[in-house]
Amino acid sequence: MKAVGLAWYSLYTRTWLGYLFYRQQLRRARNRYPKGHSRTQARLFNGVKVLPIPVLSDNYSYLIIDTQARLAVAVDPSDPQAVQASIEKEGVNLVAILCTHKHWDHSGGNRDLSRRHQDCRVYGSPQDGIPYLTHPLCHQDVVSVGRLQIRALATPGHTQGHLVYLLDGEPYKGPSCLFSGDLLFLSGCGRTFEGTAETMLSSLDTVLGLEDDTLLWPGHEYAEENLGFAGVVEPENLARERKMQWVQRQRMERKSTCPSTLGEERSYNPFLRTHCLVLQEALGPGPGPTGDDGYSRAQLLEKLRQLKDLHKSK
Repeated sequence: MKAVGLAWYSLYTRTWLGYLFYRQQLRRARNRYPKGHSRTQARLFNGVKVLPIPVLSDNYSYLIIDTQARLAVAVDPSDPQAVQASIEKEGVNLVAILCTHKHWDHSGGNRDLSRRHQDCRVYGSPQDGIPYLTHPLCHQDVVSVGRLQIRALATPGHTQGHLVYLLDGEPYKGPSCLFSGDLLFLSGCGRTFEGTAETMLSSLDTVLGLEDDTLLWPGHEYAEENLGFAGVVEPENLARERKMQWVQRQRMERKSTCPSTLGEERSYNPFLRTHCLVLQEALGPGPGPTGDDGYSRAQLLEKLRQLKDLHKSK
């Protein structure tokens, strides 16, 4: 969800105006992007398939498929029509929906899909008001579907009950996959709507503890804009420059930039680099009365987020 004022955010999340706005977004995106905003490519492992589905103007939903059992899990199915088309094309049975958070651009398809697939369970945080939630999850709970083992990790900040989902790579002898919703994007992070900088930092540190080869599947296609901002605060970062060149080639052909890896993100994502001295220096004097105190990691994260909200991609 693009940057919004706090008053509009309250309307979006707490009244039917938010749902009506989502329906308008859905109609416009279907007309503008009849085949989706980006060209995506599935990743096939040993009996497991991850299929990104471009929805709305820049969101991603996902199908996680046990290819042997023909069972599927949908992550953040905001456009039920697009997700259903992928289910039918893959010839699979939808048995679970994993919702990262309540915002309509992530949860808007829960009703239609759960009604269409009567055995489908809807998972998410009970703190977040997930539409049509049937199976509440807590931190470290595991959802099992066929050979799929998916762990929920509590990552509050963007919303109070935001969850990310980690597909364990061990059963299929491949990399784990992180479905990060609006916590973490390629070279970016979500806005802190319902928490503090300390809360968001703790949530980002949760994913920093995962393995470098973990594949990052974010909730939005924000890569080019995010990398542009990263270049403002850390212009000498060669890893960022290389990634930007690749992303620009991808986007010229409307190709998706998903996934990256957490190892890559550590090298250029400023919101995961609040421990780095170069960022402290780039942001100038600290917030103390003399400017000599420096930033705490939470203060640095808050400053970065403020600057990102003001940033206009060139």
